[in-house]
Amino acid sequence: METSVTVVLVTEINPQSELFVQYVRDKLSCEVEALGPRDNVPDDNDRHFVVLLDADHVNEKDMHQWEECAASDQNNMTMAAFNLADENQAITLATTFRLQGVFYRRDSLALICKGIAKLINSELWMSRTLMTRLIKFYRRQQVNAYRPACGLTHRELEILRLLGTGASNTEIANQLFVSEHTVKSHLYNIFRKLKVKNRIQAMNWVRQNLGTPSMTQGQSRQAD
Repeated sequence: METSVTVVLVTEINPQSELFVQYVRDKLSCEVEALGPRDNVPDDNDRHFVVLLDADHVNEKDMHQWEECAASDQNNMTMAAFNLADENQAITLATTFRLQGVFYRRDSLALICKGIAKLINSELWMSRTLMTRLIKFYRRQQVNAYRPACGLTHRELEILRLLGTGASNTEIANQLFVSEHTVKSHLYNIFRKLKVKNRIQAMNWVRQNLGTPSMTQGQSRQAD
């Protein structure tokens, strides 16, 4: 049985976005809908959702929520970003979020539809130069994955890696068999050393410098 496809445009709902939705629907002959950045994430295991996040209207916090849904085993979701200014913005987002495609402001409607069609077929839609930069980035990340950085202690790195999985302070405390107060103290020191202001900025630092390890990895280090 062939999986049904819905293209979801996450953006500010206005006449321009509605015209875009209609254009894509007509060109690709598939279901297309527009949602606001904080609308409920589609939940239908029998559908393949191709989600286009409008970088002009979706902030990082909301992107993280969509990414968490895309990473869930319960959802068949492909995520892409559009309205990007240039490749530098693309590399920043692609190394922070699980994007399968990127679209730039300069892209024509015909080119965007071509890219969406590729994403519907579970193919990547990125330029060769962007792919090359991503490969180089992940190679550097792999080399440095287990090296202490920014004066962080091994315990602080351990907490950072768990933070990168989206774990709460309580979950981190349970994983490491310490008090929640101890976790908060470590996070205060981590934020100061990394010169970040909040958990989202710290999670971005983890993904760009250490990757996003699984909970299993965190548990195996605990046992060392």
